[in-house]
Amino acid sequence: MLLKELSSLASPLSAGQVDKLKQLTAELSAVQLAWVSGYLAATSEQGTAELPQAAGSSDAGAEQTISIVYGSQTGNGRGIASELAEKAQAQGYAVNLVSMGDYKTRQLKQESLLLLVVSTHGEGDAPDDAIELHKFLSSKRAPKLDNLNYSVLALGDSSYEFFCQTGKDFESRLNALGATAIAPLVECDVDYQEQAEQWQADVLEAVKPLIQTAGASVVSIASSHVTTSSYTKQKPYSAELLVSQKLTGRDSDRDVRHVEIELGESGLNYQAGDALGVWFTNSQDLIAELLRSLKLDANEAVTVGKEKLSLLEALTHKKELTQLYPGLVTGWADLSQDPKLLAISADKSLTREFVNNHQVADLVRLFPASVTAEQFVSLLRGITPRLYSIASSQAEVESEVHLTVALVEDERDGVARFGGASQFLASAEEGQTVQVYVEPNNHFRLPENPDTPVIMVGPGTGVAPFRAFMQERAAQGAEGKAWLFFGNPHFEQDFLYQTEWQQYLQSGELSRIDLAFSRDQEHKVYVQHKLAEQGEALWQWLESGAHFYICGDAERMAKDVHQALLDLVMKYGNKKPEQAEQYLEELRAAKRYQKDVY
Repeated sequence: MLLKELSSLASPLSAGQVDKLKQLTAELSAVQLAWVSGYLAATSEQGTAELPQAAGSSDAGAEQTISIVYGSQTGNGRGIASELAEKAQAQGYAVNLVSMGDYKTRQLKQESLLLLVVSTHGEGDAPDDAIELHKFLSSKRAPKLDNLNYSVLALGDSSYEFFCQTGKDFESRLNALGATAIAPLVECDVDYQEQAEQWQADVLEAVKPLIQTAGASVVSIASSHVTTSSYTKQKPYSAELLVSQKLTGRDSDRDVRHVEIELGESGLNYQAGDALGVWFTNSQDLIAELLRSLKLDANEAVTVGKEKLSLLEALTHKKELTQLYPGLVTGWADLSQDPKLLAISADKSLTREFVNNHQVADLVRLFPASVTAEQFVSLLRGITPRLYSIASSQAEVESEVHLTVALVEDERDGVARFGGASQFLASAEEGQTVQVYVEPNNHFRLPENPDTPVIMVGPGTGVAPFRAFMQERAAQGAEGKAWLFFGNPHFEQDFLYQTEWQQYLQSGELSRIDLAFSRDQEHKVYVQHKLAEQGEALWQWLESGAHFYICGDAERMAKDVHQALLDLVMKYGNKKPEQAEQYLEELRAAKRYQKDVY
């Protein structure tokens, strides 16, 4: 059996141990693998008498393992779960750290200690890796869990209506199935670090009497690192920006950039489908506008966390200035006592609408209030890095990483407003330092077999990962067919990477391309319309084993494409609506229907 095919069901190892074995061996050379093989063989001949054992049978020891499972869309949940695993192991506990996507649902009824970290995205949706477990717990197949002790940390964004909904769902279902909460559900907003650390401390304290009562000694297992890189969200790499080049034409109504970043000797590796996390600094023009409006001194000292720094430094490097959140609207309404803003803040739907259509500077301008520097800073959220789908393959660009970045730009009352990270990248100069890290996306991957056909739907900047896919497939010498659906407003102004797609078509590495330029004719044409036009051929591709990918806007595009896919499955597969939904669900479960939407 090949190691990549190994699972906990086909071996005496747990799912966590299988994952660790795969991670370790992936890093080793042939010589190192041979040495480890010999070492393990010699160790097994000596027997296991000298190895530490949990009291009682091996099964009893297994029951005392703390299972830490995470569902993570952007990596925050994975990061918190990994921190918790390290802290638990440091205290001597045996830990099984695993993604919900790799967690075997049949293992649930064997668990005695389960700690869950899960995010919510979209309209209360579970992250991709949590979908199966979420569905299982809500189904009739879910077992009674009277012997399970658990706790849930939920991650979310209070700007959205269904704040932390997935975590609430897990809490509700586990409770209904008879499990016992050892610590209350914790709902974390975007600024989650302090709450997460407190929850970690609380649950590790709560498990002590449970393990002691069972009379089992605990065996520490080796720490597992999710990534081999030393650069993370918390410790990013200082990379050099090489290029920020405009892709769209001079008459386009949008500014889309091709950005190239040099990773140098960092050792940072990424796969096609991964994202790059980018830390940014706020615009000095925006900060100057805020300071004028608030009549505050840039040099005044403020406190951010445990750090003392000037107001200018805090607004430049530490605080979010381009994205509002409900708590800031409510807090500002209390300070300003403006009747209109008080009415908005009292209505959740009006608050969400205001948050989605304004920035901090708009709030300050529209509803004046007298505040101190400390008050203002305390109301602001911390800056969070932005994730961009990587638009390159290291097989082609080696130590570089490429991004496709749309400048977020709007005008309100004659004042231009920009997105924080997109403006930072669009205005960055050659040689400028950019703080970055790689965020793996294991749920948006090319097929293992390069001969498998792929269908890629990526309008606008959603085309970015498919550029990486094509570079990777070209380097592999893939024989599998590839079909791209791309759309944007105008052919002449907005055909991103046009020359590259044409070259892939000429070489045969790209089999087909369907284009939807929505404003080049009287009626608007989008990618979902092109899917419908090619429905019969698409159905044949799917039936022949093709993998289907969507990248881009989650709010409308991804839903419209999903519906078009359902329609063609019903029409050409001769299926009823519920059968078509089941067909797509089976594709998703088989990793043949993958989304990278935002």
